[in-house]
Amino acid sequence: MELFGKKYLTKPELQSLASVIAEAEQNTSGEIRVVLKQRRQWKERKLTLQELALKEFHFLGMQNTRDRTGVLILLLLSEHKFQIIGDEGIHKKVQEGTWQKIADSMTDDFKKGNFFDGIASAVKKVGEELAKHFPRKSDDANELPNEIIER
Repeated sequence: MELFGKKYLTKPELQSLASVIAEAEQNTSGEIRVVLKQRRQWKERKLTLQELALKEFHFLGMQNTRDRTGVLILLLLSEHKFQIIGDEGIHKKVQEGTWQKIADSMTDDFKKGNFFDGIASAVKKVGEELAKHFPRKSDDANELPNEIIER
């Protein structure tokens, strides 16, 4: 993905991230999605990053997972910002500050220009956190696609 001539992720890296998501979901009933959004739409300009992430979350139907265990990692490339949000089932069990620790680690990788590593590491950490609180069930199915969404 490219923005203003800057290359963030190659096609093979995007495909690899989808595999990282699938692997991270192997031990949990949780669902992880990653959205790379180039820039806000005009009508989104007044939304906070949290509000924008919630809008994406609902647009993707992530609130419809069986146990409300979806986590979205939204990257807003034009603003060099990102947000990690979880559904209500997650907020009941995951400690406050968990997503911020993961975000801090992503920031460190991004500052070094390691966009793939930052996102892949965040996905793995989210998967580990989900597995602690929402282990995979015998009848678990992949409820949401693993592909990275580019807008």
